[in-house]
Amino acid sequence: MNPTEWQKSTYSDGGDGNDCVELASTPAALHLRESDAPGTVLTTAPAPLARFLHAIRTGTPGIVASITAQQGRAC
Repeated sequence: MNPTEWQKSTYSDGGDGNDCVELASTPAALHLRESDAPGTVLTTAPAPLARFLHAIRTGTPGIVASITAQQGRAC
């Protein structure tokens, strides 16, 4: 299922309005894209994104490797 309604960050009011991240959701996934490149979409489930954001907020060392690397799967 493709997202139909995108929400821009409230921080994107300045400038030309195209330098921001947009978020949309479907029943099983969250979708992220840049306003200036809407054709490229990053899709993830809510739980991994929540863990990733929590780790960034708390300053967890090696966060990208620890969250994206899973045994038997490529990063």
